Amino acid sequence: MSEPKIKTEKIIVEGFNAPWWAKNCHLQTVWGRLFRRFPKLPNMQRNRFELEDGDFIDVDIYLLENRPTLLLLHGLEGSIDSPYIRGMIESAKAKRWQIAVMHFRSCSGEPNRLLRSYNSGVSDDLHLVLEKLKQRSINVDYIVGYSLGGNVLLKWLGEQSEKVSVKAAVAVSVPLMLDICATEIHRGFSRVYENALLRTLRHKTRQKTLKFGSDKLPKLDDISKLNSFWKFDDQVTAPAHGYKNAQDYYQKASSRQFVKHIKIPTLIIQSKDDPFMNETVLPDMQEIPNEVFLEANSHGGHVGFIQGKWPWRAEYYLEHRIPDFLENYANSR
Repeated sequence: MSEPKIKTEKIIVEGFNAPWWAKNCHLQTVWGRLFRRFPKLPNMQRNRFELEDGDFIDVDIYLLENRPTLLLLHGLEGSIDSPYIRGMIESAKAKRWQIAVMHFRSCSGEPNRLLRSYNSGVSDDLHLVLEKLKQRSINVDYIVGYSLGGNVLLKWLGEQSEKVSVKAAVAVSVPLMLDICATEIHRGFSRVYENALLRTLRHKTRQKTLKFGSDKLPKLDDISKLNSFWKFDDQVTAPAHGYKNAQDYYQKASSRQFVKHIKIPTLIIQSKDDPFMNETVLPDMQEIPNEVFLEANSHGGHVGFIQGKWPWRAEYYLEHRIPDFLENYANSR
């Protein structure tokens, strides 16, 4: 694998080189789910963390004593069964790292108990999980977040700033400006992804409405009309999580504004052809502190980054790049 080409101290360009057969952003985006043979999971134990608000968060843990601990955060409607999570678990297991996978509320296969669930701004839930892990003598060394999970991670890193105890972090395909992303995913072929995600979100919303009523949720007959993220976030995400409307949610939860406050080594891996967003979401040079590295690739799709000379010998760039970056800081702090 070639070394990333360095443009400046802060911005890396063309760390990832797309192969001849996978330069299309949509193929990059869907390859893992459609064509990858999922790596088998190691023996992981499910831990249910009961929360003071009456809800719960499930965290799956692969236990290895006296080894570095990696915490993984999935994307929107993801889980431990997401291909990118499975792949990173396999890579971390090969490094003999202890692994924890945090499931956002409602994403572990069982509906959560409250009206609220999760969104791109739930850095408070990440903080709770880290505290719960500490109580079990599990101190997280590294955190990796994908898509929505990457947004949550960057927001938390910026909010906590110098108080962060983890050694290093990586965020992949992050919707750094949620309003732009909500607009872009509603265009052209990207609406296929939007429709697939909204289908499961609408199903969960129907369950919530049946359980809690429609005081803060749409009526059952109106849920099917939520055919864009702007509509869904305005009528479901915002009222269920204390935001005024979609714009208020997007403004407060977008992680780009928090990047400048990050104080630990953090790598942000993005692709300029990501069908969930466009390159205007990327931070400017003056927004990137010395501790943050932005890898802005020409290709890669959304959490894709598939390599290999031939399709039947596909390789997964993230599963090499991310551990290599994190290992540089194994002895820090």
